[in-house]
Amino acid sequence: MCTASVGAILVMPGTKAADRGPAINLEAMIPKQLGGWRQEAQPVAQVINPQTKELLDKLYSQILSRTYINADGYRIMLSIAYGNSQRGNLQAHKPEVCYPAQGFTLQSLTTAMLTTEFGSIPATRLFTTMGQRKEPVTYWFTVGDSAIKSAIEKRIVEFRYGLTGQIPDGLLFRVSSIDGDQARAFRFQDQFVAQLLESVPPADRLRLSGLGKMQAVQ
Repeated sequence: MCTASVGAILVMPGTKAADRGPAINLEAMIPKQLGGWRQEAQPVAQVINPQTKELLDKLYSQILSRTYINADGYRIMLSIAYGNSQRGNLQAHKPEVCYPAQGFTLQSLTTAMLTTEFGSIPATRLFTTMGQRKEPVTYWFTVGDSAIKSAIEKRIVEFRYGLTGQIPDGLLFRVSSIDGDQARAFRFQDQFVAQLLESVPPADRLRLSGLGKMQAVQ
């Protein structure tokens, strides 16, 4: 048994987990209308992708950027970057690093558990500014079926997949608003996330939220 265990640990992952299930299509997965929100056809605010196109193309296999608006005219900017391989350098750069690299000032950074009816997602909240633009940001990062909070958790998930010879996929899920009132912005962002997760099938919800095996054992 010990020999078999050691052998399993030494197996080098060679198959992308993403290739073993239905293909991801972010454009089709995310509804253009959900809850009290609808996609804005000609958005007033630009969704920031704080990485160069060359780096984005290297890190991710798909990127979805949309702006949604509610009946009161409040806007939420959504950005989802999906990578079918989260091994080695193919991992999402944290917004708290990339936003400043693009000229933003990071005013604050906090962690939060984003509560949904399906479970709590470990998220990070930022308050960034650039000139007159004040942009509160909420994001989380998933590897495989798990939302992760640290590099250690990332390694644990990668190890679990590696024992089966698989390379996990993953994504960076980010919502933001142009709003100087952080409390209001985060309240609307939480509402938007909750309604988005309610509007998609369970399998897609798992991929987007990371409320999988790691969540279950905590």
